[in-house]
Amino acid sequence: MKQYQHPTVDQISLTCVLHALSDPVRLNYVQCLAKLTSEQPCGAIPTPVAKSTMSHHLRVLREAGIIHIRTEGTQSMTSLRLHDLEEKFPGVLDSVLKAANSTTSVEEV
Repeated sequence: MKQYQHPTVDQISLTCVLHALSDPVRLNYVQCLAKLTSEQPCGAIPTPVAKSTMSHHLRVLREAGIIHIRTEGTQSMTSLRLHDLEEKFPGVLDSVLKAANSTTSVEEV
C-alpha cells in the first residue's frame, strides 16, 4: 500500500499552486474535483492524457498542496485541500476556478 507525502500548510507556496494550475489538464482535473462533494478515485475523472502522464499531473498537484491522495485498498482516493488552501491563500483557488470557468478558449481540454 503506497503512502503519499503531502506538504504541510506552512510548506504550500503560492508560486507552486499557481504553477500547478497553469496546465490545462491539471486545471481541468481540479475544476472537476471542485464540482464533486466527496473524494474520488484518481481514475474516476476522465482526462485526455495517458495514465502515466496523468500520474505526473497528479504528483504536481499533490506536491503543490492542491490535492490530497490517500490509499484505500488498491485505489488512490483524491480530494481537494480546500480548507488548507483557503487558510493559506484566502480566495485564490476560488478566483482561479471562477476565471477558468468563465473563459471559453482553445485551451479547454
